[in-house]
Amino acid sequence: MVKDDAPWFEASEVIPMFPTLVWKLQLRPELRDAIEAKILAVLDGMRREAPPLAPGEGWQSEQTLHKREDFRELVSCVERAAKSVLRFLQIGYDAIEITGCWATVLARGASHRAHRHPNNYLSGVYYIRTHPGSDTINFHDPRAQTGVIRPPVTALTAENTDQVVVRVSNGTLLMFPSYLEHSVDANQGEAERISVSFNLMFSSFTENLTRPLW
Repeated sequence: MVKDDAPWFEASEVIPMFPTLVWKLQLRPELRDAIEAKILAVLDGMRREAPPLAPGEGWQSEQTLHKREDFRELVSCVERAAKSVLRFLQIGYDAIEITGCWATVLARGASHRAHRHPNNYLSGVYYIRTHPGSDTINFHDPRAQTGVIRPPVTALTAENTDQVVVRVSNGTLLMFPSYLEHSVDANQGEAERISVSFNLMFSSFTENLTRPLW
């Protein structure tokens, strides 16, 4: 951990604590293409009567897309990914379900302000259409007090940054804790950026998981 020409210590180590994780998966091309075709057809139908988006405008669908048959394959991928996350975290209760699922379309110049997804355990986003200039998402440090003092740094690292930019592409599935604040920069591409977001929460939460832990 510490380097010194004349070390005064016998040993040193860095102890990582309380990590915030983001899981990133890339769907197989054949599955990605099948999901894209079905979802784009649904969104085209939903937007058929709406005027084209002007620069800087965005559009969001209803929040119950996970109940549509055309979203069944994507829902299956999300549910399987969520169970994998719970296994990775060694959570002892794996009954989890999607509580909301909606599509977002951002025209050129449109962005999405920093926000969280309260009253859920996991959240995520699946990318249908991305392009150069519209292929990133920002994750912000959830530890609010770290911004009280911001000394200059010689290089940005995972240990000193307050924002991490994750690059995505068509078929990328991200999953992260719902408390993690995130944002999307303005679409710098000419084409629309299309994604599907979702939230997940433990089934029967009050019946199974709210017993006091003290």
